[in-house]
This record gives sequence, C-alpha cells and structure tokens, in this order.
Amino acid sequence: MRTKKNIFLTLIIVIFSNISFADEKSTASDILFLKIQELEIEIAELRNKIESQNHLIEKLISENHSSDNEKAPNGNAINANSSIRFKGVNDIQSEEDVYSAATKSLEDQNYENAFKLFKFFVESFNNDQKSPLAFFWLGEISLINNDLELSKKYFLDLISLYPNHYRVPLAHKKIGDIHVKNNDLKMAADKYKFVVREYPNNSASSQALQLLKNME
Repeated sequence: MRTKKNIFLTLIIVIFSNISFADEKSTASDILFLKIQELEIEIAELRNKIESQNHLIEKLISENHSSDNEKAPNGNAINANSSIRFKGVNDIQSEEDVYSAATKSLEDQNYENAFKLFKFFVESFNNDQKSPLAFFWLGEISLINNDLELSKKYFLDLISLYPNHYRVPLAHKKIGDIHVKNNDLKMAADKYKFVVREYPNNSASSQALQLLKNME
C-alpha cells in the first residue's frame, strides 16, 4: 500500500515537472518570437530610411542637372536658392538629409556626387556649423580634381565668411599647397609662414612648418 502511494506521488511530481518544463519552453518561444518581430520592425525601418536616402540623392542630382541647364531671360543661370530648394520639405530636415548624403558620398569616395551635394548645400542653406565644412570639402574635392582655381575660391569663401571656424587654419595651409602645385614656391612659403605665425597651436601649423623645412 505504501509502495503504491509512493508511486502515485512520484507520478504527480513527474507530471508537474513536465508541465513546468513545457511552460518554460513556451515562455522561451514567446520571447524568441517577440525578438524576431522586433528585428523585423527594425529591418523595415532601416530599409525605409535607405530608400528615402536613395530617393533624396536621385532627386538632388536630377534637380541640380536641371538648374545647370536652365537659363533666365537675361541669359544668367536661375538663382539656385529659388530654383532647386525642395518644395514642401521642412528646411531643417532637408539640411540634415542633404548634408548626410554629401558626407556619405565623400566617405564612399564618390567625389562627383559629394561635390554636387555640398554645392547644393551652400547655395540653399545657411548653417553656421555645416556650411563652413561644406565650403572646406568643396575646396578639398576641387583640389583632388586638380581644379586649383576653384579649390582656392572655396577655401577663400570659407576664410572670408567664417573667419573664426576651426577649419580656417587648414584652409590657409591648403592655399599654400595650391601655390606649390602652381610652382609658385615663394607664395607657398609666405602662406605657410603665415599659418605658423598666426595659428601656432593648430595642427595645420605643424604641417606648414614641416613643408617649409622640406622647401629649404
């Protein structure tokens, strides 16, 4: 009789253990399912952002091409601010989208696209933080493309419009580099000396000083 009772108790324990295990397994499955759902939502959101970014880039390039080809009645190009600013898009969001697309193209070494987007940015927006950097990268891309006059123009734009920006010392040094490329070593040396004298604590000064030593 005692043995039957023990067997009965053992069966009850086993049944409850199986139920507990099944509950734990079901809970684990539910958690896994929820995690998968969360990942699917995140993937969908990322896909939407990528599609929006691609659409933005295509629209920018298309509108830039159109603005380059259009002429005003007096023969001058239509003003960029009025002809290629996005219609119906919040300016702040548009600034962020354009600048992000430009820097992404720069990172991908797609210099042609980056140049168009940075140029669009400086012509369409006035942002004290991003505009100076956009001018700098326009100068740098032009220098990479060996368009020395255009490069110098954009570096001078940065210097004149944002004289206190942290990229200004490097812009001066870059102008010295342009003089070197033009084989005007005296002008280059004068510019490098200016950087060393005016911005002694800036990294551009160290670069300029090294270049001066190499020129001796």
